[in-house]
Amino acid sequence: MLFLWLYMFYSCAGSCAGLTTRGSPAPPRAAPPLSPLLPAEPGEESSLEEQRAAPDAGSPISSFFNGSGTKRLPQAIIIGVKKGGTRALLEFLRVHPDVRAVGAEPHFFDRNYERGLAWYRDLMPRTLEGQITMEKTPSYFVTKEAPARISSMSKGTKLIVVVRDPVTRAISDYTQTLSKKPDIPTFESLTFKNRTTGLIDTSWSAIQIGIYAKHLENWLLYFPIGQILFVSGERLISDPAGELGRVQDFLGLKRIITDKHFYFNKTKGFPCLKKAEGSSKPHCLGKTKGRTHPDIDQEVVQRLRDFYRPFNMKFYQMTGQDFGWD
Repeated sequence: MLFLWLYMFYSCAGSCAGLTTRGSPAPPRAAPPLSPLLPAEPGEESSLEEQRAAPDAGSPISSFFNGSGTKRLPQAIIIGVKKGGTRALLEFLRVHPDVRAVGAEPHFFDRNYERGLAWYRDLMPRTLEGQITMEKTPSYFVTKEAPARISSMSKGTKLIVVVRDPVTRAISDYTQTLSKKPDIPTFESLTFKNRTTGLIDTSWSAIQIGIYAKHLENWLLYFPIGQILFVSGERLISDPAGELGRVQDFLGLKRIITDKHFYFNKTKGFPCLKKAEGSSKPHCLGKTKGRTHPDIDQEVVQRLRDFYRPFNMKFYQMTGQDFGWD
């Protein structure tokens, strides 16, 4: 029946187009673009300009199968943290048929807030009834204004934070910067205000981001703890299906993403998808993921562990979860 309908639709497309008011030619119409919006290359961000310029639907046939849907403000946001595993989580979640997410990081609540909610909504993918609209911008977690702004949009927004051992996270953060700026100072020199006294430089963002308890206090002024899900970056690697099960429960989704969706890539040291969203091929995160970390002085690593320990203990108490970083 479906194929009969499609046959009739396309058979009529040419001839029926002229069935307008007698004697009045049909107004010319621009041909719709044939290429649908492709997701950003894993590990990289597509520009917001590219997202906005791309069509929500391509040809009539793609419109039929994808559904037109409605652009909605996100009901759930991955708010952090940088180098915690947010890209992996989003890529895994996009396998779920009831999750629709923006490929690029909108940075609305930290960099583009003055553009307004209409601008933000226009970035969102179209969704059907029952689907969840999502986005991820890891810098939200450490942005002082973000909690109040998101609460102002919707107090019911569900928030997801992917956290990772703050020492490992800081080294990963430094490694990413080093790949772009090879002439930056050493990790050891940036860690301390004064290495002789051992005073940690908390103004360095790589260190500051990992003080999770401090940032969480700001979010709890606007959202109850039960409205925030904390995902372990380590368990996202060792047991992706288990962590995705928790996320699907939190979002009120049926547990569709399971062990059968993953395989472990020994070369990259990360789990990969057997089939990515909209593809029948295996899919791993891009080459920017899984960089080899530089060798760091173990004395510096230990001093950082000592520095973070009390903050970690407080974070465990606040979240009711022991992440096992000590």
